[in-house]
Amino acid sequence: GTTLYLGERECSIQRRNQKVIEEAPSPFLDAETRRAMGEQAVALAKAVGYFSAGTVEFIVDGARNFYFLEMNTRLQVEHPVTELVTGIDLVEQMIRVASGEKLSLGQDDVELNGWAIESRLYAEDPYRNFLPSIGRLSRYRPPAEGRQGDGTVVRNDTGVFEGGEISMYYDPMIAKLCTWAPDRLTAIDAMGKALDDFEVDGIGHNLPFLSAVMDHDRFRSGKITTAFIAEEFPEGFSGVHPDEAAARKLAAIGVLVHRVLQERAVQISGTIGNHRRVIGKDWVVTLAGFEEAVTLETGPDGASVHFAHGTQLSVASGWLPGRSHARFHVGGETMGVKVNLIGSAIRLRWRGMDVTARVRSPRVAELARLMPKKLPPDTSKMLLCPMPGVITSVSVKAGDAVEAG
Repeated sequence: GTTLYLGERECSIQRRNQKVIEEAPSPFLDAETRRAMGEQAVALAKAVGYFSAGTVEFIVDGARNFYFLEMNTRLQVEHPVTELVTGIDLVEQMIRVASGEKLSLGQDDVELNGWAIESRLYAEDPYRNFLPSIGRLSRYRPPAEGRQGDGTVVRNDTGVFEGGEISMYYDPMIAKLCTWAPDRLTAIDAMGKALDDFEVDGIGHNLPFLSAVMDHDRFRSGKITTAFIAEEFPEGFSGVHPDEAAARKLAAIGVLVHRVLQERAVQISGTIGNHRRVIGKDWVVTLAGFEEAVTLETGPDGASVHFAHGTQLSVASGWLPGRSHARFHVGGETMGVKVNLIGSAIRLRWRGMDVTARVRSPRVAELARLMPKKLPPDTSKMLLCPMPGVITSVSVKAGDAVEAG
């Protein structure tokens, strides 16, 4: 029979030896190394008489020398990226081979087309050192699959549903989100947009972390190793802090959302027409340590936010109260932003950023600065378990002396 190889998958983005992001092909390998590695994989499969889809894993050093690690005689989690760049349905071929059919293609028929990225969505809380998270998926809305308007492709392999329960008894993987594009950076950008459009609530999950990696300069350059996460996030992940440009974009979105809410509030039936409250144009926005006075101008062509320091951003969206996600067009950029209302505050999530925006009138903002800050509760005398578990024994009893150490 025919034994052939389908290129490689780059799996260096790992945490605790667990793959997080995979891609095909690898940004590090050249054609010569790819061919040599593939031929070695074929030789191994023939030597052991293996007939099905399988994965041979290698470790590659900085000089592109590769060393055998292991062979997995099964379909791998990250097989979709191979399917996306080769156009070959691996599951179909496995079934055909198992039923006695011969492969209908040879090595010369295998071509790598474009670039594919896979992000593993885990029920792990990145803000708590990726501890497992359990609970009910109160919201689960994956991005639209298939070919997008810009020619990229989105694919989501999953086995969960909105309202389903994530328990402690099974693997924490929720979904495998994949994107394809003609080149690597376009595939990464498509993944960033798909992650922005992926809505998951009810449990802790690693969507913000995945978004942060997609925008990381080192990842985008392709200079990655298995030490990437440890080196780039040595203190763990605490979210992406918006820079000045991102803060102003989110501030503009917050102002527009606030305006929509104000317009809804004044549309109360039964009021006297000439006594309807007039919505002001001048506001003060605070979020993530950023505070600035703004003026919102609205007109038939949309809205424009003028910042006190001189910047001006156009902003438009079809967002309505009750929607938890919408596309906002800010300064010529389209942003998929998750929106949640928390009292009078507006929670905005985008590209790994999670900020709470407050839009106040100048007088209310002045008074708010005088308010004391709410301190977090004192839990120093509490015994808190950071994750689900079973108490198997208690080694002390009432009256025992306990010393530090």
